[in-house]
Amino acid sequence: MDKTETASPNRAHSIASRLRAMPAALRCWEREHWLLATLTASTVALVAAIAPGFANATLQPEALSYVVQELSLPDPEPILIEAPVDDVPRQAQATESEWRRVEVQRGQTMGDIFASQSLSATTLHTLLQHPGAKDSLTRIHPGKPFEFLISTEGALQAMRFERNETSFVTLTLDDGKVSEQIEQRDMQVRIAMTAGDIRDSLYNAGAQAGLTNGTIVEMAKVFGYDIDFAQDLRVGDHFSVVYEEIYRDGERLRGGDILAATFTNQGKRYTAFRYEFADGRREYFDETGRPLKKSFMRTPVEFTRISSVFSAARKHPILGRIRAHQGVDYAAPTGTPIMAAGEGRISFAGWKSGYGRTIIIDHGRGYSTLYGHMSRLGKHQTGARVQQGATIGYVGMSGLASGPHLHYEFRLNGAHRDPLKVTLPKPEPLPKAEFARFSMQTQPLLAKLELMDGSRKLAKR
Repeated sequence: MDKTETASPNRAHSIASRLRAMPAALRCWEREHWLLATLTASTVALVAAIAPGFANATLQPEALSYVVQELSLPDPEPILIEAPVDDVPRQAQATESEWRRVEVQRGQTMGDIFASQSLSATTLHTLLQHPGAKDSLTRIHPGKPFEFLISTEGALQAMRFERNETSFVTLTLDDGKVSEQIEQRDMQVRIAMTAGDIRDSLYNAGAQAGLTNGTIVEMAKVFGYDIDFAQDLRVGDHFSVVYEEIYRDGERLRGGDILAATFTNQGKRYTAFRYEFADGRREYFDETGRPLKKSFMRTPVEFTRISSVFSAARKHPILGRIRAHQGVDYAAPTGTPIMAAGEGRISFAGWKSGYGRTIIIDHGRGYSTLYGHMSRLGKHQTGARVQQGATIGYVGMSGLASGPHLHYEFRLNGAHRDPLKVTLPKPEPLPKAEFARFSMQTQPLLAKLELMDGSRKLAKR
């Protein structure tokens, strides 16, 4: 028998003897720990076998593939090199800020303006020789603007100005030669409507209604043959107006003509419509086709007040005795223009005793008018014909007058009549054929007036 085989049974017997000698609880505890130790060893061996594989997956880089594609690029923009300032024409270098703006002052001439800008009279003379420039440069009025482009050496290169409402002119000088550039300006006519009530004066009522002074004056002229706006106005009078407004380049420039209007004065309603004849003439008529323009104007001067009325017995302010005052005195500042009350022929122009400087107009059919105490006469001489509204002289206090005013007399067949009360002859209405055309032209305007009158009545309720 082999020696190894002889020893093994003895060793097993020895171990078994020791185990039997151990307490039962100890033998049970050691058996559980042996099982746990065996399980732990198996787990460690398994992890050791797998871990190298995980390490390789994390550290080994993945091979990448690349694609190269050509892209088209835009052509490079050319490089612009600015020309030196001296190589650019001087006028092209000018900016708006280099133009000098000058407004005409009262009493100034264009020669005065050129001198104020240190420009020579020779340059002005050159410009005045250019066709069409003379009127614009000599007929100037306060407030009108002119602009000048002047070189660093003080020479005039160009000037520009408004020739009229529709054109703007630039005059350019180059080696003593003048060239002209005209810029036409866009004008628009828009129709507007408004209405107002008299609370104190026509001017205030018109201004509150949005009317310009020019349109208010036009309305006073249109109705001036029937209404004395100095004496007849009352609180509560009212008006409605359809009128033009003039726009230039989209901006309101001014008020235009009155197309139609109504004016209610002391309860009586007056109407006015502008009518354009086939030949282009324009006049105002009432809705029946009768001209508003009468043979005579009620008041031939713009005045501040009536200083003396028509009277059979009045104490004269200078002579101090009672005598008839056969006219009306209109107080007004010296120099106020006096207009011919009607069309006619001047039968007298000169000095006439206590009347001072006087004009007498013969209107035909037995009618005549006298205008006294003028500071100076107009350009019309004895025998000349004058149109209604023409300026025949200016208010003053020549002759027997205690202050500046117009003494105005109205005569029929040599007899004096009260200018404020006399019944003036009515003009003839439009012929039937013309009235039909008038009606077609004015119907849309009448509808606008009725619309405003209706709105006003609703607002009063």
